[in-house]
Amino acid sequence: MEPRPPQLQLCIDECLACYQSCLGMAMSHCLEKGGPHVDPAHFRLMMACSEMCRTAAHFMLIGTAHHQHLCADCASICRQCAASCDPLEGMDECAAMCRRCADACERMAG
Repeated sequence: MEPRPPQLQLCIDECLACYQSCLGMAMSHCLEKGGPHVDPAHFRLMMACSEMCRTAAHFMLIGTAHHQHLCADCASICRQCAASCDPLEGMDECAAMCRRCADACERMAG
C-alpha cells in the first residue's frame, strides 16, 4: 500500500482527535456540568462536529476525492463548535482541537 501524503495523514489525525475530543467532552464534561453545557443548540453542535470529523476522516481513509467537500463542511462546523465552546467553563481544549481540525480541513479542501 502506498503511503498517504503527509498533509492528508495530518488531516486524518486531526479529524480523529477532534472526533474523540468533542464526543468525549460532550458525554463527560458537558453532561456532568449541566446548565449551558447541555443547551440543546450547543450539545447538538458538539454531536454534529464529532460525527462530521469522523465522517471526513473515514472518507480520507477510503481514498475518495469526495473528502474535499466533506473537509470544507467539517472546517465550517468545527469553527462553529469552537465558538460555541469558547464561553463555557472547561471547554478551552475542545475549542482548540476544533480549530486545529478546521485548519487542517481547510488545507485539504483548498
